[in-house]
Amino acid sequence: MTTLTTSGSGGGSGAGDALTRDALAVLQPGFDGTTAPDWVRRRIGEGLASVALFGRNVVTEEQVTALTAQLRAERDDLLVAIDEESGDVTRLDVRTGSSFPGNHALGAVDDPRLTRGVARELGRRLAACGVNFDWAPSADVNADPDNPVIGVRAFGADTGLVARHTAAWVEGLQSTGVAACTKHFPGHGDTNVDSHHAVPRIDVNAETLYARELPPFRAAIEAGSRAVMSAHILVPALDPDRPGTLSRRVLTDLLRGELGYRGLIVTDGMEMRAISGTYGLEHGVVLAVAAGADAICVGGGLCDEATVLKLRDALVAAVRSGELPEERLADAASRVRDLARWTASARRDAGTVRPEPEIGLVAARRALTVTRGAAVAPVTEPVYVARFDPAPNIAVGDETPWGVAAELTRLLPGSAAGSFTGAGAGREALAAAAGRRVVAVVRDEHRHGWMGMALDALLAGRPDTVVVEMGVPQAPPRGAAHIATHGAARVCAVAAAEAVVAG
Repeated sequence: MTTLTTSGSGGGSGAGDALTRDALAVLQPGFDGTTAPDWVRRRIGEGLASVALFGRNVVTEEQVTALTAQLRAERDDLLVAIDEESGDVTRLDVRTGSSFPGNHALGAVDDPRLTRGVARELGRRLAACGVNFDWAPSADVNADPDNPVIGVRAFGADTGLVARHTAAWVEGLQSTGVAACTKHFPGHGDTNVDSHHAVPRIDVNAETLYARELPPFRAAIEAGSRAVMSAHILVPALDPDRPGTLSRRVLTDLLRGELGYRGLIVTDGMEMRAISGTYGLEHGVVLAVAAGADAICVGGGLCDEATVLKLRDALVAAVRSGELPEERLADAASRVRDLARWTASARRDAGTVRPEPEIGLVAARRALTVTRGAAVAPVTEPVYVARFDPAPNIAVGDETPWGVAAELTRLLPGSAAGSFTGAGAGREALAAAAGRRVVAVVRDEHRHGWMGMALDALLAGRPDTVVVEMGVPQAPPRGAAHIATHGAARVCAVAAAEAVVAG
């Protein structure tokens, strides 16, 4: 083996050897800024094969297109990844709210052709911006309604429904030359802990796991999903010691062996506390590749050059010490490069996809469920929109606007709005409304006791209140009208506002 320089500078003759290039190739780092940093361009020249975009990198589609062109000037087949699920988790529309409803809304409609069309239009937009790898869809079965991190990101709680829509989403997205990444294997739906904070544990037997959690991933594999993302969850029925991302039993024996998957295995964000807080970032990366992961997602939090070099050097050191077989690292890097070649060859077909710019709103309208209460006057005058804010989900973030205030103000000029949280929120909203009719906006009322009490107080004072639920509609419908959007995308807000004024 050639002598390797592993200093933080990355300089010297060693920076270009095969081992270092392989170590760089398996990393999918994020970066700061809306233009390509010099250090990222330099590392692409040294072997980095992927980068990841987050909301902080996005201002407009034109800006993203210019950014990806800068990056591809260094490497034409570069993988440019993004966490664009549509719906609540959006990066392309991070500043406005998504133009597409998310999985739960599509599952509520239950029309795979519509799901395929929505994913195709999303893929067309991503491809036009130069993005060729999407960390989506979520194939999780939302078996626990109190799940704090999946919720509306899942197509639903029924395994068959989730499987058919996962396959449709994969097919639609990949028809545009954008690679899909089905997540979070082996299934994150039956958890009550967010892996951004700690290691979730799923205590189900193997029979339940195989019958409930795995069929959507089988469907994705059959549909040709180019990538699968691992989950940082502990499933004792599969491996009592290590979470999925670090488990050879989960990634190699189950996913590769039993399910016969041949594509790229990507980790969920390695800086999440489930990994970094338990194993340490650098050691966790080595363990993940050793277990069977091919690509390392890192950078949801700011990722800088020093972090990339530390991870590169940790992988190189692990090979040299014997902890990580050199063949395993080479295999992982080869799979990354194979996917990069596929996206480069598929890119020429992206321009042939027919635009369907209205499909997102069409889908959001179809996803609405409206339950009428006692007969009351229709909404024709300006209203007060009271939004009850839960703590933001880390996967969703707090940058993306949500609610129906903007859309109702457009339809009912003179309307006003306010946001409330915690004990007394209902009384505060009543006082702020100052006699005006109220439209109350909630998100997962069933998971937040204070939110339910706020609605109790609000409805006691204003029985004609209209309730808009923009999360999982698990709580019983109530109010003069109850409108379930099955997600908080911008198009869901448009559809809900239309329903409010339509009476």
